[in-house]
Amino acid sequence: MKNYFILFLLIAITIFSRCSSDNNNTNKPVDNNPKNLTIFCVNDVHGQINNFAKIKFIIDQEREKNDVIVVSAGDLFSGNPVVDNYPEKGFPMIDIMNKVGFDIAVLGNHEFDYGTTNLKNRMNQANFDWVCANVDMQNSGVPQPYEYKTIQTNQLRVCFLGLIETNGKKDGTIPSTHPWRVQNLRFERPEDIVSLYSNVKTQENADLYICLSHLGFNGNDHVLGDSQLANKFPYFDIIIGGHSHDKINTTVNDIPIFQSGSYLKYLGKIKLVVKEKNIESINFNLIDLNKYSQFNSELKTIIDSYDDQPYLTDVIGYSNRDHNNSQVGCFYTDALRNSLQVDVCFQNTGGIRSGLNEGNITKREIYEISPFNNGTVIYEMSVWDIKKFLRGSGSGFYYSGIQIKQVDQDVEIRNMQGKILSDDTILRVGINDYIAAVHDRYFPENGEIQNQTDAESIISYLENTTKAVDYPVCDRYFRMQ
Repeated sequence: MKNYFILFLLIAITIFSRCSSDNNNTNKPVDNNPKNLTIFCVNDVHGQINNFAKIKFIIDQEREKNDVIVVSAGDLFSGNPVVDNYPEKGFPMIDIMNKVGFDIAVLGNHEFDYGTTNLKNRMNQANFDWVCANVDMQNSGVPQPYEYKTIQTNQLRVCFLGLIETNGKKDGTIPSTHPWRVQNLRFERPEDIVSLYSNVKTQENADLYICLSHLGFNGNDHVLGDSQLANKFPYFDIIIGGHSHDKINTTVNDIPIFQSGSYLKYLGKIKLVVKEKNIESINFNLIDLNKYSQFNSELKTIIDSYDDQPYLTDVIGYSNRDHNNSQVGCFYTDALRNSLQVDVCFQNTGGIRSGLNEGNITKREIYEISPFNNGTVIYEMSVWDIKKFLRGSGSGFYYSGIQIKQVDQDVEIRNMQGKILSDDTILRVGINDYIAAVHDRYFPENGEIQNQTDAESIISYLENTTKAVDYPVCDRYFRMQ
Protein backbone atom coordinates (compact mmCIF):
# COMPACT_ATOMS: atom_id res chain seq x y z
CA MET A 1 0.00 0.00 0.00
CA LYS A 2 2.86 2.33 0.84
CA ASN A 3 4.37 1.73 -2.61
CA TYR A 4 1.02 2.66 -4.29
CA PHE A 5 0.89 5.87 -2.33
CA ILE A 6 4.43 6.85 -3.37
CA LEU A 7 3.62 6.06 -7.03
CA PHE A 8 0.44 8.17 -6.88
CA LEU A 9 2.38 11.06 -5.34
CA LEU A 10 5.02 10.96 -8.10
CA ILE A 11 2.34 10.96 -10.84
CA ALA A 12 0.59 13.92 -9.22
CA ILE A 13 3.83 15.89 -8.97
CA THR A 14 4.65 15.15 -12.63
CA ILE A 15 1.20 16.27 -13.83
CA PHE A 16 1.40 19.43 -11.75
CA SER A 17 4.87 20.23 -13.08
CA ARG A 18 3.77 19.78 -16.71
CA CYS A 19 0.69 21.92 -16.20
CA SER A 20 2.79 24.57 -14.51
CA SER A 21 5.36 24.42 -17.37
CA ASP A 22 2.66 24.70 -20.03
CA ASN A 23 1.13 27.60 -18.18
CA ASN A 24 4.52 29.32 -18.02
CA ASN A 25 5.07 28.80 -21.78
CA THR A 26 1.64 30.21 -22.51
CA ASN A 27 2.35 33.28 -20.50
CA LYS A 28 5.90 33.71 -21.78
CA PRO A 29 6.05 37.12 -23.47
CA VAL A 30 6.65 37.14 -27.26
CA ASP A 31 9.45 39.45 -28.33
CA ASN A 32 7.58 41.95 -30.50
CA ASN A 33 10.20 44.63 -30.11
CA PRO A 34 11.54 46.21 -33.33
CA LYS A 35 14.92 44.82 -34.36
CA ASN A 36 17.65 46.69 -36.24
CA LEU A 37 19.74 45.30 -39.09
CA THR A 38 22.23 46.81 -41.54
CA ILE A 39 22.93 45.13 -44.87
CA PHE A 40 25.93 46.27 -46.91
CA CYS A 41 25.85 45.36 -50.60
CA VAL A 42 28.12 45.53 -53.64
CA ASN A 43 27.63 44.32 -57.20
CA ASP A 44 29.58 44.15 -60.47
CA VAL A 45 32.92 44.71 -58.73
CA HIS A 46 34.85 43.29 -61.72
CA GLY A 47 38.14 42.81 -59.95
CA GLN A 48 38.44 46.29 -58.48
CA ILE A 49 39.92 45.87 -55.02
CA ASN A 50 41.33 49.23 -53.91
CA ASN A 51 38.23 50.55 -52.12
CA PHE A 52 37.83 47.42 -50.00
CA ALA A 53 40.04 48.95 -47.29
CA LYS A 54 37.49 51.77 -46.97
CA ILE A 55 34.63 49.28 -46.99
CA LYS A 56 36.17 47.30 -44.14
CA PHE A 57 36.53 50.46 -42.05
CA ILE A 58 32.88 51.39 -42.64
CA ILE A 59 31.57 47.90 -41.90
CA ASP A 60 33.68 47.41 -38.78
CA GLN A 61 32.33 50.66 -37.34
CA GLU A 62 28.74 49.64 -38.06
CA ARG A 63 29.26 46.24 -36.42
CA GLU A 64 29.98 48.01 -33.14
CA LYS A 65 26.41 49.39 -33.18
CA ASN A 66 24.18 46.98 -35.12
CA ASP A 67 23.80 43.50 -36.53
CA VAL A 68 25.41 43.49 -39.98
CA ILE A 69 25.20 41.28 -43.07
CA VAL A 70 27.54 41.87 -46.03
CA VAL A 71 26.51 40.63 -49.49
CA SER A 72 27.70 40.55 -53.10
CA ALA A 73 25.19 40.52 -55.97
CA GLY A 74 27.64 38.96 -58.43
CA ASP A 75 30.40 39.61 -60.99
CA LEU A 76 33.42 39.70 -58.73
CA PHE A 77 35.88 38.91 -61.53
CA SER A 78 37.06 40.18 -64.95
CA GLY A 79 38.18 43.78 -65.13
CA ASN A 80 41.44 44.14 -63.21
CA PRO A 81 44.61 42.31 -64.32
CA VAL A 82 45.86 42.24 -60.73
CA VAL A 83 43.01 39.84 -60.00
CA ASP A 84 42.47 38.29 -63.44
CA ASN A 85 46.12 37.53 -64.22
CA TYR A 86 47.15 36.43 -60.73
CA PRO A 87 48.79 32.97 -60.81
CA GLU A 88 45.68 31.64 -59.04
CA LYS A 89 43.09 33.57 -60.99
CA GLY A 90 40.75 35.54 -58.75
CA PHE A 91 42.61 34.70 -55.53
CA PRO A 92 43.18 38.32 -54.38
CA MET A 93 39.47 39.13 -54.63
CA ILE A 94 38.32 36.27 -52.41
CA ASP A 95 41.20 36.79 -49.97
CA ILE A 96 40.21 40.43 -49.50
CA MET A 97 36.49 39.65 -49.22
CA ASN A 98 37.27 37.10 -46.51
CA LYS A 99 39.15 39.78 -44.60
CA VAL A 100 36.31 42.28 -45.00
CA GLY A 101 33.89 39.70 -43.61
CA PHE A 102 31.42 39.00 -46.41
CA ASP A 103 28.57 36.69 -45.46
CA ILE A 104 27.05 35.63 -48.78
CA ALA A 105 27.38 36.06 -52.57
CA VAL A 106 25.32 35.11 -55.58
CA LEU A 107 27.16 33.73 -58.60
CA GLY A 108 27.39 36.27 -61.43
CA ASN A 109 27.98 35.45 -65.09
CA HIS A 110 31.61 36.57 -64.89
CA GLU A 111 32.31 34.20 -62.00
CA PHE A 112 32.55 31.56 -64.75
CA ASP A 113 35.09 33.45 -66.90
CA TYR A 114 38.11 31.64 -65.48
CA GLY A 115 36.69 28.16 -66.10
CA THR A 116 35.41 25.50 -63.71
CA THR A 117 38.74 24.58 -62.07
CA ASN A 118 39.38 28.15 -61.00
CA LEU A 119 35.79 28.63 -59.90
CA LYS A 120 36.01 25.51 -57.75
CA ASN A 121 39.16 26.83 -56.09
CA ARG A 122 37.69 30.29 -55.47
CA MET A 123 34.47 28.92 -54.00
CA ASN A 124 36.44 26.63 -51.69
CA GLN A 125 38.69 29.54 -50.72
CA ALA A 126 35.73 31.69 -49.64
CA ASN A 127 34.76 31.94 -45.99
CA PHE A 128 31.30 33.08 -47.06
CA ASP A 129 28.34 31.21 -48.57
CA TRP A 130 27.37 31.08 -52.25
CA VAL A 131 23.77 30.97 -53.48
CA CYS A 132 22.33 30.29 -56.92
CA ALA A 133 19.09 28.37 -57.44
CA ASN A 134 19.25 27.95 -61.22
CA VAL A 135 22.61 26.25 -61.75
CA ASP A 136 23.52 22.57 -61.50
CA MET A 137 27.29 22.03 -61.29
CA GLN A 138 26.75 18.36 -62.26
CA ASN A 139 30.04 16.41 -62.31
CA SER A 140 32.28 19.46 -62.83
CA GLY A 141 33.82 19.32 -59.36
CA VAL A 142 32.61 22.87 -58.65
CA PRO A 143 30.82 23.01 -55.28
CA GLN A 144 27.06 23.19 -55.65
CA PRO A 145 25.90 26.54 -54.22
CA TYR A 146 22.93 26.76 -51.92
CA GLU A 147 19.62 27.49 -53.63
CA TYR A 148 18.84 29.64 -50.62
CA LYS A 149 20.63 30.20 -47.34
CA THR A 150 19.40 31.57 -44.02
CA ILE A 151 21.77 33.71 -41.97
CA GLN A 152 21.12 34.01 -38.25
CA THR A 153 22.09 37.34 -36.69
CA ASN A 154 21.79 38.12 -32.99
CA GLN A 155 18.12 39.01 -33.44
CA LEU A 156 16.93 37.97 -36.91
CA ARG A 157 16.79 35.12 -39.42
CA VAL A 158 17.46 36.44 -42.92
CA CYS A 159 17.05 34.11 -45.91
CA PHE A 160 18.69 34.78 -49.30
CA LEU A 161 17.68 33.16 -52.60
CA GLY A 162 20.20 33.42 -55.44
CA LEU A 163 19.40 33.84 -59.16
CA ILE A 164 21.65 34.31 -62.21
CA GLU A 165 20.77 35.52 -65.72
CA THR A 166 20.89 32.99 -68.57
CA ASN A 167 21.01 35.17 -71.68
CA GLY A 168 24.49 34.30 -72.89
CA LYS A 169 23.64 32.40 -76.07
CA LYS A 170 20.84 32.83 -78.57
CA ASP A 171 20.18 29.09 -78.88
CA GLY A 172 21.19 28.06 -75.36
CA THR A 173 20.56 28.63 -71.66
CA ILE A 174 23.82 29.87 -70.17
CA PRO A 175 25.00 33.07 -68.47
CA SER A 176 26.80 35.76 -70.45
CA THR A 177 30.22 34.16 -70.32
CA HIS A 178 32.41 32.12 -72.65
CA PRO A 179 30.26 29.11 -73.64
CA TRP A 180 33.25 26.74 -73.67
CA ARG A 181 33.85 27.48 -69.99
CA VAL A 182 30.40 26.34 -68.83
CA GLN A 183 29.81 23.41 -71.16
CA ASN A 184 29.83 20.89 -68.28
CA LEU A 185 27.26 22.82 -66.25
CA ARG A 186 23.48 23.04 -66.55
CA PHE A 187 21.43 26.21 -66.11
CA GLU A 188 17.70 26.86 -65.97
CA ARG A 189 15.85 30.01 -66.90
CA PRO A 190 15.22 31.90 -63.65
CA GLU A 191 11.57 32.52 -64.54
CA ASP A 192 11.06 28.75 -64.76
CA ILE A 193 12.14 28.01 -61.20
CA VAL A 194 11.38 31.02 -58.97
CA SER A 195 7.88 29.80 -58.11
CA LEU A 196 9.43 26.73 -56.46
CA TYR A 197 10.64 29.03 -53.70
CA SER A 198 7.45 30.94 -52.96
CA ASN A 199 7.09 29.55 -49.42
CA VAL A 200 10.72 29.64 -48.33
CA LYS A 201 10.17 32.44 -45.82
CA THR A 202 7.65 30.30 -43.94
CA GLN A 203 9.64 27.10 -44.29
CA GLU A 204 12.75 28.76 -42.89
CA ASN A 205 10.84 30.68 -40.23
CA ALA A 206 12.70 33.71 -41.57
CA ASP A 207 12.15 37.30 -40.53
CA LEU A 208 13.23 38.52 -43.98
CA TYR A 209 13.28 36.86 -47.41
CA ILE A 210 15.68 38.54 -49.83
CA CYS A 211 16.46 37.76 -53.46
CA LEU A 212 20.15 38.19 -54.16
CA SER A 213 19.81 38.68 -57.90
CA HIS A 214 22.21 38.78 -60.81
CA LEU A 215 19.49 39.33 -63.40
CA GLY A 216 19.84 43.03 -64.14
CA PHE A 217 17.15 45.59 -63.34
CA ASN A 218 15.15 45.77 -66.57
CA GLY A 219 14.14 42.69 -68.51
CA ASN A 220 11.35 42.32 -71.06
CA ASP A 221 8.66 39.85 -72.12
CA HIS A 222 11.29 37.16 -72.62
CA VAL A 223 13.99 38.10 -70.10
CA LEU A 224 13.46 38.29 -66.35
CA GLY A 225 14.90 41.37 -64.67
CA ASP A 226 14.49 42.54 -61.09
CA SER A 227 11.48 44.71 -61.95
CA GLN A 228 9.72 41.77 -63.64
CA LEU A 229 10.71 39.53 -60.73
CA ALA A 230 8.98 41.88 -58.29
CA ASN A 231 5.82 42.01 -60.40
CA LYS A 232 5.52 38.35 -61.36
CA PHE A 233 6.98 36.66 -58.26
CA PRO A 234 6.25 38.95 -55.30
CA TYR A 235 7.57 36.62 -52.63
CA PHE A 236 10.43 38.79 -51.42
CA ASP A 237 10.81 41.50 -48.81
CA ILE A 238 13.76 43.01 -50.71
CA ILE A 239 15.60 42.44 -53.98
CA ILE A 240 19.34 43.24 -54.01
CA GLY A 241 20.50 43.17 -57.61
CA GLY A 242 23.43 43.28 -59.99
CA HIS A 243 24.48 42.64 -63.61
CA SER A 244 23.20 45.88 -65.14
CA HIS A 245 25.73 48.15 -63.37
CA ASP A 246 22.96 50.47 -62.19
CA LYS A 247 22.46 52.65 -59.15
CA ILE A 248 18.96 51.59 -58.09
CA ASN A 249 16.86 52.70 -55.16
CA THR A 250 13.25 52.10 -56.08
CA THR A 251 10.13 50.13 -55.20
CA VAL A 252 8.26 47.85 -57.61
CA ASN A 253 5.03 46.19 -56.52
CA ASP A 254 5.78 47.26 -52.94
CA ILE A 255 9.15 45.47 -53.02
CA PRO A 256 12.26 47.62 -52.47
CA ILE A 257 14.94 47.01 -55.11
CA PHE A 258 18.54 48.16 -54.67
CA GLN A 259 21.70 48.12 -56.76
CA SER A 260 25.02 49.80 -55.97
CA GLY A 261 26.56 50.82 -59.29
CA SER A 262 29.71 48.99 -60.40
CA TYR A 263 33.50 48.70 -60.17
CA LEU A 264 33.40 49.25 -56.38
CA LYS A 265 32.87 52.98 -56.71
CA TYR A 266 29.97 52.77 -54.26
CA LEU A 267 28.89 50.77 -51.24
CA GLY A 268 25.19 50.21 -50.67
CA LYS A 269 23.99 50.51 -47.07
CA ILE A 270 20.49 49.28 -46.23
CA LYS A 271 19.27 50.14 -42.72
CA LEU A 272 16.23 48.17 -41.57
CA VAL A 273 13.87 48.02 -38.66
CA VAL A 274 12.02 44.70 -38.60
CA LYS A 275 9.02 43.85 -36.43
CA GLU A 276 7.06 40.59 -36.47
CA LYS A 277 8.63 39.48 -39.77
CA ASN A 278 7.72 42.72 -41.52
CA ILE A 279 9.83 45.71 -42.50
CA GLU A 280 8.77 48.63 -40.32
CA SER A 281 11.24 51.06 -41.87
CA ILE A 282 13.95 50.91 -44.54
CA ASN A 283 16.59 53.39 -45.68
CA PHE A 284 19.12 53.03 -48.50
CA ASN A 285 22.30 55.07 -48.62
CA LEU A 286 24.78 54.89 -51.48
CA ILE A 287 28.23 55.68 -50.09
CA ASP A 288 30.57 57.26 -52.65
CA LEU A 289 33.82 55.47 -51.82
CA ASN A 290 35.97 57.78 -53.93
CA LYS A 291 34.94 60.64 -51.64
CA TYR A 292 35.41 58.63 -48.46
CA SER A 293 38.81 59.11 -46.83
CA GLN A 294 39.08 56.65 -43.91
CA PHE A 295 40.30 53.10 -44.38
CA ASN A 296 41.55 50.01 -42.60
CA SER A 297 45.34 50.37 -42.76
CA GLU A 298 46.08 46.65 -42.35
CA LEU A 299 43.90 45.69 -45.30
CA LYS A 300 45.24 48.58 -47.39
CA THR A 301 48.76 47.20 -46.95
CA ILE A 302 47.60 43.82 -48.26
CA ILE A 303 45.84 45.43 -51.23
CA ASP A 304 48.93 47.51 -52.03
CA SER A 305 51.03 44.35 -52.10
CA TYR A 306 48.63 42.77 -54.62
CA ASP A 307 48.70 45.97 -56.72
CA ASP A 308 52.50 45.94 -56.88
CA GLN A 309 52.81 44.34 -60.34
CA PRO A 310 55.56 46.25 -62.20
CA TYR A 311 54.90 44.54 -65.54
CA LEU A 312 51.51 46.23 -65.73
CA THR A 313 53.17 49.67 -65.84
CA ASP A 314 55.28 48.82 -68.91
CA VAL A 315 54.73 51.54 -71.54
CA ILE A 316 53.92 49.94 -74.90
CA GLY A 317 52.49 52.82 -76.95
CA TYR A 318 50.98 56.28 -77.02
CA SER A 319 47.43 57.61 -77.39
CA ASN A 320 46.93 61.02 -78.98
CA ARG A 321 43.57 61.55 -77.28
CA ASP A 322 41.09 60.17 -74.79
CA HIS A 323 39.17 57.36 -76.48
CA ASN A 324 35.74 56.16 -75.36
CA ASN A 325 34.69 52.51 -75.68
CA SER A 326 33.36 53.00 -79.20
CA GLN A 327 36.58 54.59 -80.43
CA VAL A 328 38.52 51.79 -78.76
CA GLY A 329 36.41 49.35 -80.82
CA CYS A 330 38.00 50.70 -84.00
CA PHE A 331 41.48 50.60 -82.46
CA TYR A 332 40.96 47.06 -81.14
CA THR A 333 39.86 45.63 -84.50
CA ASP A 334 42.65 47.37 -86.42
CA ALA A 335 45.26 46.19 -83.93
CA LEU A 336 43.98 42.60 -83.85
CA ARG A 337 43.73 42.44 -87.65
CA ASN A 338 47.31 43.63 -88.03
CA SER A 339 48.61 41.35 -85.29
CA LEU A 340 46.89 38.26 -86.74
CA GLN A 341 47.67 39.35 -90.31
CA VAL A 342 44.15 38.66 -91.56
CA ASP A 343 41.77 40.40 -93.96
CA VAL A 344 38.91 41.07 -91.56
CA CYS A 345 38.42 41.39 -87.81
CA PHE A 346 35.25 41.66 -85.70
CA GLN A 347 34.80 42.52 -82.04
CA ASN A 348 31.66 42.30 -79.90
CA THR A 349 30.75 45.50 -78.09
CA GLY A 350 30.57 43.78 -74.68
CA GLY A 351 34.21 42.74 -75.08
CA ILE A 352 35.38 46.38 -74.91
CA ARG A 353 35.33 47.08 -71.17
CA SER A 354 37.23 50.34 -70.87
CA GLY A 355 38.25 53.49 -72.69
CA LEU A 356 41.82 54.56 -73.42
CA ASN A 357 43.30 57.72 -71.92
CA GLU A 358 45.50 60.22 -73.71
CA GLY A 359 49.21 59.68 -73.11
CA ASN A 360 51.37 56.65 -72.58
CA ILE A 361 49.63 53.30 -72.98
CA THR A 362 50.49 50.62 -70.43
CA LYS A 363 49.85 46.90 -70.44
CA ARG A 364 47.39 47.43 -67.60
CA GLU A 365 45.18 49.54 -69.86
CA ILE A 366 45.01 46.87 -72.56
CA TYR A 367 44.16 44.17 -70.03
CA GLU A 368 41.43 46.44 -68.67
CA ILE A 369 40.04 47.00 -72.18
CA SER A 370 40.01 43.25 -72.84
CA PRO A 371 40.02 41.44 -69.48
CA PHE A 372 38.54 38.05 -70.39
CA ASN A 373 41.65 36.18 -71.57
CA ASN A 374 39.79 35.13 -74.70
CA GLY A 375 41.82 33.16 -77.19
CA THR A 376 42.16 34.15 -80.84
CA VAL A 377 41.28 32.10 -83.90
CA ILE A 378 41.46 32.56 -87.67
CA TYR A 379 38.85 31.23 -90.11
CA GLU A 380 38.66 31.18 -93.88
CA MET A 381 35.16 32.32 -94.77
CA SER A 382 33.33 33.36 -97.91
CA VAL A 383 31.71 36.77 -98.10
CA TRP A 384 28.38 34.92 -98.21
CA ASP A 385 29.17 33.21 -94.89
CA ILE A 386 30.14 36.56 -93.34
CA LYS A 387 26.82 38.02 -94.49
CA LYS A 388 24.92 35.12 -92.91
CA PHE A 389 26.78 35.78 -89.65
CA LEU A 390 25.95 39.48 -89.68
CA ARG A 391 22.30 38.90 -90.62
CA GLY A 392 21.62 36.06 -88.24
CA SER A 393 23.64 36.77 -85.10
CA GLY A 394 21.38 39.56 -83.89
CA SER A 395 24.43 41.26 -82.37
CA GLY A 396 26.45 44.36 -83.15
CA PHE A 397 30.16 44.34 -83.95
CA TYR A 398 33.05 46.70 -84.53
CA TYR A 399 35.00 45.66 -87.60
CA SER A 400 38.18 46.30 -89.57
CA GLY A 401 39.39 45.51 -93.10
CA ILE A 402 36.12 45.88 -95.02
CA GLN A 403 33.20 48.27 -95.51
CA ILE A 404 29.74 47.05 -94.48
CA LYS A 405 26.36 48.51 -95.39
CA GLN A 406 22.80 47.32 -94.93
CA VAL A 407 20.71 47.47 -98.10
CA ASP A 408 17.06 46.70 -97.34
CA GLN A 409 17.29 43.29 -95.62
CA ASP A 410 20.61 42.37 -97.21
CA VAL A 411 24.24 43.16 -96.41
CA GLU A 412 26.66 44.75 -98.84
CA ILE A 413 30.38 44.18 -98.27
CA ARG A 414 33.12 46.14 -100.04
CA ASN A 415 36.90 46.10 -99.74
CA MET A 416 38.74 49.11 -98.35
CA GLN A 417 38.97 50.58 -101.85
CA GLY A 418 35.20 50.57 -102.19
CA LYS A 419 34.84 47.59 -104.56
CA ILE A 420 31.88 45.30 -103.89
CA LEU A 421 33.08 41.80 -103.00
CA SER A 422 31.31 38.86 -104.62
CA ASP A 423 29.69 36.28 -102.35
CA ASP A 424 32.26 33.63 -103.26
CA THR A 425 35.26 35.78 -102.30
CA ILE A 426 37.27 34.03 -99.56
CA LEU A 427 38.58 36.15 -96.69
CA ARG A 428 40.70 35.33 -93.65
CA VAL A 429 38.71 36.37 -90.56
CA GLY A 430 40.40 36.88 -87.19
CA ILE A 431 38.32 37.05 -84.01
CA ASN A 432 38.43 36.26 -80.33
CA ASP A 433 37.14 32.76 -79.64
CA TYR A 434 34.25 34.04 -77.49
CA ILE A 435 32.52 35.27 -80.66
CA ALA A 436 33.13 31.92 -82.34
CA ALA A 437 31.70 30.05 -79.33
CA VAL A 438 28.58 32.19 -78.92
CA HIS A 439 27.83 32.25 -82.66
CA ASP A 440 29.18 28.81 -83.48
CA ARG A 441 26.49 28.05 -86.08
CA TYR A 442 28.04 30.68 -88.39
CA PHE A 443 31.69 29.62 -88.22
CA PRO A 444 33.53 26.60 -89.65
CA GLU A 445 34.17 23.73 -87.25
CA ASN A 446 37.93 24.04 -87.60
CA GLY A 447 39.82 27.29 -87.26
CA GLU A 448 43.47 28.15 -86.82
CA ILE A 449 43.86 28.48 -83.03
CA GLN A 450 46.47 31.12 -82.18
CA ASN A 451 48.85 31.02 -79.23
CA GLN A 452 48.00 34.48 -77.85
CA THR A 453 44.90 35.93 -76.22
CA ASP A 454 43.26 38.95 -77.80
CA ALA A 455 44.84 41.26 -75.19
CA GLU A 456 48.28 39.74 -75.77
CA SER A 457 47.82 40.18 -79.52
CA ILE A 458 47.02 43.87 -79.12
CA ILE A 459 49.97 44.36 -76.78
CA SER A 460 52.20 42.67 -79.38
CA TYR A 461 50.87 45.03 -82.06
CA LEU A 462 51.63 48.11 -79.95
CA GLU A 463 55.11 46.86 -79.10
CA ASN A 464 55.89 46.52 -82.79
CA THR A 465 54.61 49.83 -84.13
CA THR A 466 55.65 53.44 -83.67
CA LYS A 467 52.24 54.74 -84.75
CA ALA A 468 50.25 56.54 -82.08
CA VAL A 469 46.67 55.49 -81.40
CA ASP A 470 44.35 58.19 -82.74
CA TYR A 471 40.67 57.59 -83.53
CA PRO A 472 38.67 60.86 -83.42
CA VAL A 473 35.55 58.89 -84.37
CA CYS A 474 34.65 55.26 -84.93
CA ASP A 475 32.20 54.70 -87.78
CA ARG A 476 32.95 50.98 -88.17
CA TYR A 477 30.08 49.42 -86.27
CA PHE A 478 27.38 47.20 -87.77
CA ARG A 479 24.20 45.68 -86.45
CA MET A 480 21.46 44.38 -88.70
CA GLN A 481 18.29 46.43 -88.29
